[in-house]
Amino acid sequence: MVRAMTNRIALFVGFLVLLGIWADLRFDWGGALFFMREIDRLIEWLAFWR
Repeated sequence: MVRAMTNRIALFVGFLVLLGIWADLRFDWGGALFFMREIDRLIEWLAFWR
């Protein structure tokens, strides 16, 4: 059974990305580069399931 990326899932993933960016900037964790690498891996993983 193949599950498609629904609007609800896409909005949830987008919300998590924005929340991570906000937290990094708010708390000055300095993890923007790490976060961008992880987002890149997530996009590649999601593209695999498309």
